[in-house]
Amino acid sequence: MIPNILSIAGSDCSGGAGIQADIKAISANGGYAMSVLTALTAQNTQGVRAVELVGTGMIAAQLAAIRADIRVDAIKIGMLGSAAIIRTVAEGLAGLDCPVVLDPVMVAKSGDRLLEAAAVEALRAELLPLARVITPNLPEAADLLGRAEARDRAEMAEQAQALLALGPGAVLLKGGHLEGPESPDLLIWPGGAEWRAAPRQPTRNTHGTGCTLSSALATHLGAGLALPEAVAAAKTYISGAIACAGQLDVGSGHGPVHHFHEQEQ
Repeated sequence: MIPNILSIAGSDCSGGAGIQADIKAISANGGYAMSVLTALTAQNTQGVRAVELVGTGMIAAQLAAIRADIRVDAIKIGMLGSAAIIRTVAEGLAGLDCPVVLDPVMVAKSGDRLLEAAAVEALRAELLPLARVITPNLPEAADLLGRAEARDRAEMAEQAQALLALGPGAVLLKGGHLEGPESPDLLIWPGGAEWRAAPRQPTRNTHGTGCTLSSALATHLGAGLALPEAVAAAKTYISGAIACAGQLDVGSGHGPVHHFHEQEQ
């Protein structure tokens, strides 16, 4: 059975991140992609030029329309933008029994902020407890915890444990911001933890990697894989997408990953 995967996120008109990346990643990993749009952004590979949040009434209507008609096997949540949108999404998901992957999008690759600072507490209180797994990078983890960014594996482990204490079912803490030849990720859940490291790819074309990984993870969870196996499959996919990013010629900044690299092999 093809799993139905719902992405709740903002739009990236350049196609590399956000809803556009989610739809590509879900499709490439064998899912049927659906979307609830939370924001419009004017951006390209060089940065974000403008952001316009979708009204909470329209967000609630999108969620209600899907829930009234279509089975949802897993959900990926990305850019939300404000505390009001966070609360609307939390209310719209009440009672829905399926895995939720929360990618706490706060700052774009270019450094532009995509979540109001005042909304971080709402994200912690309203959505972290609903998530089967959260997938922050190191700056996002530091933002959620209100502390300095982790500088090594020991500090990553400490912060992952602190994030787990906030209520999600598991934490996949991405260590791509650390220095070194490998990019180490830490998956932690109550009673267990495992490191997953991959060689660092020599490319600047990494726009949308977080969106892509979390969408692939949601797709594999929606297909019925256990969390460690779903993480392994999503990691293999994103590593290939980054490795093949040079096959694309998109923009002059941080280009996108190649979502459909496996179909061309």
